[in-house]
Amino acid sequence: MVRTDQLRRLTVRALPAFGVAVAYYAFGQLGLVRQVRVEGAIVTPLWPPTGVALGCLLHLGLGVWPGISLGALLSIVTISVFHPSDVVIIVGNTLAPVCAYLMLRRAGFRLEVDRLRDGVALVFLGALGGMLISATIGTGVLVLSDRLPRHGFWPTWTAWWTGDAMGVLVVTPLLLLLRRVRLPGRGGDRGGAGPGGAGRVRGRRWAEAAALVVTAVVVTPVAARSPLCLLFLVFPLLIWAALRFQLAGSAPCALLVSVVVIWAATDHVGPFTHHDLTETMVSLQALNGSVALTGLLLAAIVTEQRNIRRRVEQACMELAEVVGHLAPDPPGRRTGGPGRPGTGAEGGGAEGGGAPGSTAEGRTAEGRDDGPGG
Repeated sequence: MVRTDQLRRLTVRALPAFGVAVAYYAFGQLGLVRQVRVEGAIVTPLWPPTGVALGCLLHLGLGVWPGISLGALLSIVTISVFHPSDVVIIVGNTLAPVCAYLMLRRAGFRLEVDRLRDGVALVFLGALGGMLISATIGTGVLVLSDRLPRHGFWPTWTAWWTGDAMGVLVVTPLLLLLRRVRLPGRGGDRGGAGPGGAGRVRGRRWAEAAALVVTAVVVTPVAARSPLCLLFLVFPLLIWAALRFQLAGSAPCALLVSVVVIWAATDHVGPFTHHDLTETMVSLQALNGSVALTGLLLAAIVTEQRNIRRRVEQACMELAEVVGHLAPDPPGRRTGGPGRPGTGAEGGGAEGGGAPGSTAEGRTAEGRDDGPGG
């Protein structure tokens, strides 16, 4: 019985790690669809498993790190014959998201990414900083094991680092979004009175979301594959998505732009027609990095401002309620008889012989014997 309970607990602990390994491997196969060779080393402009690894760590905790190692092992085996030095590469691929996760925790990162500091932390600690580990260890191992010439260290390192960082910038926000996904009509704008007004607002939000999707699907391939250098057209789409739908709009839009542009770059069409591999990689990563940064940081800023506005509105409502409880009743409503407001004792009304218009004077002389009716 004890062994059965221990086996059950072990299984419960192992299942999340196994799921992470499967997700890591599956997204790795997607990333390898558009692989390139830099000085004989296989790299990808976008390596989604790094984003999957960091997202799973943020959701599930450090206990799933064996799944990252297993997924890295499976990915390496599918690329080439396993080499003993690949163990060190697996260690580097595991350490990079783990260190990024620890740095984000140290910085007080929130999974909602509802503050500007959360977006900045994810960019500089999670992506640019943490992925230095995997790129440096992986490229160094290839050079030391004579699988990569020494002069190819920096080109390979740059491609490795940018691919891993892009995986975090593009995929991790999507995974963070899944835990709090809402219908377009449930957030952001609120308008209308009653169920009819709420329904109209929800309908407008759905219509706007559909218009954004259609526009992005049409404009992005045209901008990426046109020889007229129209790549800048993707930025109005990102701004629209971030301003109106925050992370729920900017994260999918950034992923779509990155995938379409990578496809065009590896096909050497559009703006990438006459570029060699180095020029293509530099242009591609600069664009993808700008897209991810614009969408993520703008969405975080807008979300933070909306949360501040809601807190201010809530505080004003609570303050108004408190003031309403503390404020005294109007003098004319205190002791006047039915149908005779303002004729109480303070006012010196008809009962005291005073004139009907002498109420204000009576209020100033409250409690005195020489009032108007005295």
